[in-house]
Amino acid sequence: MLFSNYRTSFLDPMQYVRLFSYILGHANWAHFSGNFIIILITGPLLEEKYGSKVLVQLILITAFVTGIIHIVFSGSALLGASGIVYMFIILSSFTNTEKGKIPLTLIIVFFVFVGREIFGGAFTQDNISQLAHIIGGCCGALFAFKIKHCENI
Repeated sequence: MLFSNYRTSFLDPMQYVRLFSYILGHANWAHFSGNFIIILITGPLLEEKYGSKVLVQLILITAFVTGIIHIVFSGSALLGASGIVYMFIILSSFTNTEKGKIPLTLIIVFFVFVGREIFGGAFTQDNISQLAHIIGGCCGALFAFKIKHCENI
């Protein structure tokens, strides 16, 4: 009940906790390890580039945005850090670029990871939230653009 996000009344105080805590819940060990292996691989690069404080802010914003959109457009429960993983993947492809330029790796990674979710599985019933993957990837791209072009979040 604490580690999954689902549609309930916004009068329920736990709804606000679940908008963030669902990223800590996973269906099984394979789900957990799959997400956290990628977070552990990309996390140090991102933390070195942007700092811990900014990275935590990006994680919380992505969790919140993904949670709200999931509540609005889905009737199922959401759990896991997949949206955060996709945000990390897209954001990490943007770390070594010059201001004012969009790296080719960002475009390729975005289309490979997010495109796969849109065209390969968005309309299948497989207990995987492709919507969370897409939202996380879009958040990563928006954060990368905002950080590179505005120099603050």
